[in-house]
Amino acid sequence: MTPAQYNLLYAIYAWTNAVVVILAGFLIDKLGNGFGVFVFSLLTVLGSSIFALGSHFKGSPYLLPMMLTGRLLFGSGNGSLTIVQNRITAFWFKGKELALAFGLTLSFSRLGSVLNFFFTQQFEAKFGMQWTLWGGTLLCVLGFVSALTVSVLDKVGMKQLGLDGVIQQESKKVRIQDVQRLPLRYWLLVLTIMFFYNGVFPFVADASKFIQDKYSGYSQQAAAYIAGAVYDSSLVLSAAVGILIDYVGLRGIFAVGCAALTLPAFALLAFTFVPPLVSTIWLGITYSFAAASMWPSIPLVVPQATLGTAMGLATSVQMIGVGLSNLIVGHILGTKSSELKIPLWRWQQMMIFMLANTIACIVASISLNVVDKKQGGTLNRTRKGAPVEQEDRDPADAAPLLDDETGNEGTVS
Repeated sequence: MTPAQYNLLYAIYAWTNAVVVILAGFLIDKLGNGFGVFVFSLLTVLGSSIFALGSHFKGSPYLLPMMLTGRLLFGSGNGSLTIVQNRITAFWFKGKELALAFGLTLSFSRLGSVLNFFFTQQFEAKFGMQWTLWGGTLLCVLGFVSALTVSVLDKVGMKQLGLDGVIQQESKKVRIQDVQRLPLRYWLLVLTIMFFYNGVFPFVADASKFIQDKYSGYSQQAAAYIAGAVYDSSLVLSAAVGILIDYVGLRGIFAVGCAALTLPAFALLAFTFVPPLVSTIWLGITYSFAAASMWPSIPLVVPQATLGTAMGLATSVQMIGVGLSNLIVGHILGTKSSELKIPLWRWQQMMIFMLANTIACIVASISLNVVDKKQGGTLNRTRKGAPVEQEDRDPADAAPLLDDETGNEGTVS
């Protein structure tokens, strides 16, 4: 398989994901969490199975088509499964430990990435590529079983609260035209998320090469470890940061703060020779605060009934933004060979591009805070450790869960 074909496997996953999540979010809102959990987790199993099966056709013309088909199905399911996961999380933790819940899901996601980084190569060396790929399929099967278990628990919980009928009625009212009714705060939040990730993700993708080219004395493995400190830091900090934000509130202020504090990290990388580990750990810290403050804010500014659609759109915009940023970074670096040393002035231009995205993120987040203040200040509501009110509710009292345009947070006892 040529380098171009290998990169095509990543490209088809990313772009398929970016397109499918929009429709997936609408279908989840319309047909319910159970539908989304079953269909999209099944797609990940089918996709990984076909991809693993394709490895048995090495040297034949069927290898690439089968692997591309597998990646297409896997991409269709994986991103969409994240949408339904966020929808379920938002429903059960809204008004309570919402940032903590999102932080924990991020931590486990990053833990999977770290374990994959450390053990996949060793597994492949011992058992071979084909068994390694089938091992990945087995993990997807375990994920499918876990997803079905969550779906059952979600449905049972709805019935216990007497909300299943209310949710179904609201779902029937969802239309694709509801996208036009999403508030301005939502779109500013989407732009804030996109610009922040436009800076972080493309940098992490090229950080190992950047470290080797700019700083002397770093092997490829050492550079990879330093680049991975961004995700390692978020793995360690996400849950604690979630607890902090749930306790303090001020999500809009945290969004501005983490964007502003990202500027020095990229400035150090662009204009100084300070050890790169300082900047990657710094980025990991701001990334943790961004993930715990930005994504959990979406359920606070859109109605529960259209949350899947809103999450799908936000994910799609983020992935398209990151994809375009990767293309721009590739054009700035201007080389097709990973073995050639890239001139430092090109790396500096790349870092300036990262800084530009971060500045755009600051502008979007400040605008978000201004609009939010005019519309009730939902995002910057402080909690100061006060206990969340717990009370029994009738199904008729569930309206705040389904229509949150007034800025009031709904709670579930």
